[in-house]
Amino acid sequence: MSQTNNKSVIANFIWRFAERSGAQLVTFIVSIVLARLLMPEDYGTIALVTVFTTIMQVFVDSGLGTALIQKKDADDLDFSSVFYFNFVVCIVLYLVMFFAAPFIAAFYNMPELTPVVRVISLTIIISGIKGVQQSFVSRNMLFKRFFYATLGGTIFSAFLGIAMAYAGFGFWAIVAQQLSNTAIDTLILWITVKWRPKLMFSWNRLKGLLSFGWKMLCSALLDTVYGNLRNLLIGKIYSSSDLAFYNQGDKFPKLIVSNINTSIDSVLLPAMSKEQDDKDRVKKMTRRSIMVSCYIMAPLMIGLACCASNIVVVVLTEKWLPCVFFLQIFCITYMFYPIHTANLNAIKAMGRSDLFLKMEIWKKVIGMILLLATLCISVKAMAYSLLISTFVSMIINTWPNKKLLDYSFIEQMKDILPSILLAVGMGVVVYFIGLLNLPTLPLLLIQVICGGVIYVAGSAIFKLEPFLYLIGIIKPMIQKRRKV
Repeated sequence: MSQTNNKSVIANFIWRFAERSGAQLVTFIVSIVLARLLMPEDYGTIALVTVFTTIMQVFVDSGLGTALIQKKDADDLDFSSVFYFNFVVCIVLYLVMFFAAPFIAAFYNMPELTPVVRVISLTIIISGIKGVQQSFVSRNMLFKRFFYATLGGTIFSAFLGIAMAYAGFGFWAIVAQQLSNTAIDTLILWITVKWRPKLMFSWNRLKGLLSFGWKMLCSALLDTVYGNLRNLLIGKIYSSSDLAFYNQGDKFPKLIVSNINTSIDSVLLPAMSKEQDDKDRVKKMTRRSIMVSCYIMAPLMIGLACCASNIVVVVLTEKWLPCVFFLQIFCITYMFYPIHTANLNAIKAMGRSDLFLKMEIWKKVIGMILLLATLCISVKAMAYSLLISTFVSMIINTWPNKKLLDYSFIEQMKDILPSILLAVGMGVVVYFIGLLNLPTLPLLLIQVICGGVIYVAGSAIFKLEPFLYLIGIIKPMIQKRRKV
């Protein structure tokens, strides 16, 4: 990759990471405030609804957004055709949710869900207006636009959600927060991004994009339905409180992982797509992505798992302690997500959506077998099944790149092993520090500081490759800033 392209990828990654970090920081603070103001049952109620809206959101893109990014010569006719098609699809999807609302409420035996479903489903239409703009930004690597749009929507919705929670609106505060976030985000993106749909449409162009996109749609649909199936079944078979604790356990590690993973995902696909004819370059980008992201992710996830109880007590209060077990399970699960992301982006960039779909089918069949085997045991058993299926999925996701990129699963494990071992060693020390008889908040601060010092010092002592790579990037930036 040329020096210019390398700088562009890094710069766009920084903007994307800054956007995700800023948004997640605000969301994290808001979630803390709302968790203290609202009861677990309120969170459980919204989680029941978002199972369905999340699945509908998959159809909003229809896989066409990824197709626009992957296509080498996409132009205004392609973008405009996708925009109008997506908008019509979104209207139809909203009508489906509107008329299905009473049946969803009856499924959970909660009549109050009907208006909630109808209101929160408006995010589908708004997302349809925003979708092609997002693809345009990603394709042209203008990730600074995401920074302003996402942060604006997140901050506005934060004030609205907290104000409504204080006013006693209960779960409607969460509904308002989610809806306003999407609306403001979309408005700012339309103001800052100059692309507009033209009065043109080509069914032939759309069919060409759909030939790639339908496989991505099916893959995303399988992944989303499967990912939300646990929530649906927990809410149906167990209680809304059980679902709230499960979701809250997911929320903490997900806040961290989504910053890094979304940044990598957004920047890596367009960058790889431009290099899709050069296998060696794509392999180099994939390897670098896996090593650096795992180096960052491993200590964060292991550290969070070892400090879980203290964090929950300090941040959410003791009423949320049942979520600690799930938090720890999700930490282990999410630690390996960068491997999934980098491998899957390489496969997409090479235009192999057929392989992508086949892999998703195999992963979901195995996952469903594990889920059904643990369904009637307990919610904890269902969480364990997710952990096992994640490791199986990782092996499946890496398998095609042994042939496509000459980058095998064994090679990938060797690349991340030093970071994982150092993070585990740090975690052991942090865990034993947590056993000291000290007040919770000071103890948590000691754990965090010691963990950070041990990991950075160990990286320098053992000269870990990703650590040296990051230092090589950061040093020139600091020196340049000092000169200015």
